[in-house]
Parts: sequence; C-alpha cells; structure tokens
Amino acid sequence: QVQLVESGGGLVQAGGSLRLSCAASGRTFSSYAMGWFRQAPGKEREFVATISRGGTSTYYPDSVKGRFTISRDNAKNTVYLQMNSLKPEDTAVYYCAASRGTAQAMGVMTSDYWGQGTQVTVSS
Repeated sequence: QVQLVESGGGLVQAGGSLRLSCAASGRTFSSYAMGWFRQAPGKEREFVATISRGGTSTYYPDSVKGRFTISRDNAKNTVYLQMNSLKPEDTAVYYCAASRGTAQAMGVMTSDYWGQGTQVTVSS
C-alpha cells in the first residue's frame, strides 16, 4: 500500500513557475514508477510526466515537453514536478500516481495508487 500526498499548487500568472511535490509513504517507493497527471474541468484526466524507478528515464507529452521537468528523490520518498512558462491551459487539478509497471507504459488505467490532487490555476 502506498499513500501519496501532493503539495505546491496555487495561483500563478501566465509565464510563471510552480513546483509540485508528492510525498509517498512506505518503504518501497523506489520500486514504483511515478507520474503526474492532470484533469481540467469537463475533461478527462491526462498524462503530464512519468519517471522510472531509478529516475534515469522520463516521459512527457508534447504539450509540456521543454516546460515541465519531473524528478524524484528516492531517499526522501518524494517526486517533483517543476513547471515553467505556465499557460492558462495548464490550469487543472494535478495528481501524483504510482505504478508497479514501467514509466513508459504508465497511464491513467495502469496506475495503482493516486494522491488527492492539488489545484494549479494559471491566470492570463
């Protein structure tokens, strides 16, 4: 069992930056691929970034590539999402997730544990 708690969301102007954190419970954090997903009102939850167990491989959709960076600290049981050059269309609830599978294959349906989400609002 893994419990995930996100933090770091808030209100930011377009072009600004935010750093999200996700703290995980348990002693097996390094055995999970980790990811960030987001869900805007009226839209489906979508993939934002994933990272492999050791942190050596990361994956992003084109919509955030070059602006967002996922990282993890296995000693602190924490995964981060650095978001730069934020746009109004990045506004959503951001969720942290953990998967027993691979980071490359990680998706909404293949994630095993979810956090409660943190709101990110980008004003124009």
